[in-house]
This record gives sequence, C-alpha cells and structure tokens, in this order.
Amino acid sequence: MPSRALDALDLRLLQCLQIDGRAPLSRIAEVLGVSDQTVARRLRRLRTTARLRVLGVIDESRLGRTNWIVRLRCTPDVAEQLAGALARRPDTSYVSLISGGTEVMCAMKPRSRQARDELLFDRLQRTPRVVSVSAHCVLHSFYGGRLDWLNKANGLAPDQQAALRPPPVEPVTDPLTLEAADEALLAVLVRDGRATLTELQAATGQSESVVKRRLERMRTTGVLYFDVQFDQEPLGHEVEAMLWLTVAPAALADVGRALAAHPEVRFAAAITGQAGIVASTVHRNSAELYTYLSEKIGALDGVQAVETALTLRLVKQLAYDPGR
Repeated sequence: MPSRALDALDLRLLQCLQIDGRAPLSRIAEVLGVSDQTVARRLRRLRTTARLRVLGVIDESRLGRTNWIVRLRCTPDVAEQLAGALARRPDTSYVSLISGGTEVMCAMKPRSRQARDELLFDRLQRTPRVVSVSAHCVLHSFYGGRLDWLNKANGLAPDQQAALRPPPVEPVTDPLTLEAADEALLAVLVRDGRATLTELQAATGQSESVVKRRLERMRTTGVLYFDVQFDQEPLGHEVEAMLWLTVAPAALADVGRALAAHPEVRFAAAITGQAGIVASTVHRNSAELYTYLSEKIGALDGVQAVETALTLRLVKQLAYDPGR
C-alpha cells in the first residue's frame, strides 16, 4: 500500500514504541489518552502504510564486538544484486544504494575477527565488478543506536516519556557472554521485537518466568534494546543523505556532540579513515539539505571538508525486507 502522511497521534505512538518497544498497548493507550482499540487500529494501519516494525537490536559493544561501515564502489549493473546479497547476511544491519547507484554502503557487525576478515579480505575483494572496498571501524557513537531520530521529535511530554521509559542500563566494564537460551531469545526478537511470551517460550523451551527474567537481564545490561523501523516518506523526509566529514582531531568530540544535537541527524559516529566522522541525515527536500550544509555544518569549527552522497534506496534497515 502507498505511504500516507502521519498525523500527530501516529508520531506520538511511534515515539512510545521507540521508548519501550515492548510496552503493552494498554499502557501506551493510557499515556496517549486514547482507547486500547485506537492504539491497536493505528498500529495495524502503520504496519501497512509505513511498513512499521518493532525489532530487537543487539548492542555489539556490550559483547566486546566492533561495528564497521563498509563502502563498496562497483559498476551500476551489479549494485542492486550486491546490496541484496549483503542485506541477506545476518551480520549486516543497514544496507543502502548511494552515489547514483554505483556505490553500496553497509553497516557490518561481525561476530568475530575471522568473520570480519573473511568478508573484507576474501569475499568482497573477489566479487566481480567491485571496483574498490573501504572499511571504517566505528570508534565512538555520538548519536544512534538507542537514540533514534524519534527521540528528537518531542511529541511526548516529559511525564509521558517517564511513564514508558524502561529501567536504566547498568554500567558494564567487561564484555558480557550470552548463553544458548539468550541467543535463542534474541533470534526471535531481532525479527519481531513484540513477539509474545508464548513465542519466546516455544523458542527456548523455558518457562514464562525464566523467559521474563532473561529478557529483563538482557535489557538492563544493555545487550538488548528495541528500535522502530518505518518509512521516512510519511514524515515528509524526501531526502536522506550520508555525510563524511574530514575533521581536525582536536575537534572530533565537539563536532560530534554538535551533530548529535541537530534535528536532522539520525546517526553520527567517529570512524577510522580520512573522514573522521560519518553522519546520516534526513531533510524535506534538497534545498533544506543545502541550507543544512551551508549554515549548520559550515558553522562547525574544525570541519575541513564534507563529502555528501544521497541515499537512493535503503535496502536493509536492521532486518531485511525484500519488499523495500
């Protein structure tokens, strides 16, 4: 079904799910001041008109793993095929076509150094018609992950947010280790963050109380959080862009914090490579992107150069959806 514009209630509902993706419909309805039936009806409609999905996300840093951003320049005739192949891999989270369809960008989260090297040094290097491969290690995240663009929408009052906010994440000094039952739970939740306890019990063969306890522990330790996946067009975001900012080393932290506060920024991180910071931004049109680059980015001390590429198509956002 074609997307349609979201109204204020739709946006507040999305924000509720971003704060707690597993919040019961009754609690969301109470926070929004509407009936349970209204919330359920809105959710059903958003699943079709905006392709809404609530997905569990694993914070790889809590497990001692490193995230990478990979850029692959290739000939136009293989770009879509390559993007599709990367999207189907379980160790990628975002895959998009950029730069006029001659470049594929993906966020990769390899489970081990061996898996990383196999992909970067073997498979991709031997892929026909791939012109170049550049891999950038994510050193520090300024915005993204648990902090989604929806957190900047300000549709909910502070007391409404507090009524939904789950317990805070506990500080962790050493990498955590998952048990087999945890892995089984995560395998279900990364496909459907609102999977029922019955479904989670069936996946693990454990009692409801044990499932609840494991789920709560993964959330409080920060291994698991929930994100909302939906099309940006209904929010009026016609233009999505990737920015690679060459920044003086002494200005990395200041520029990163400034980007995190910009309403246009969905993701910003310090990375290895010539460009010290990468950011993903959304805009209503190309004129707004120009204004953002010339006025906001141009005003940041320490930014020496900016490479900009429009996102032509988002092939994968957390979970692969062949219909995108």
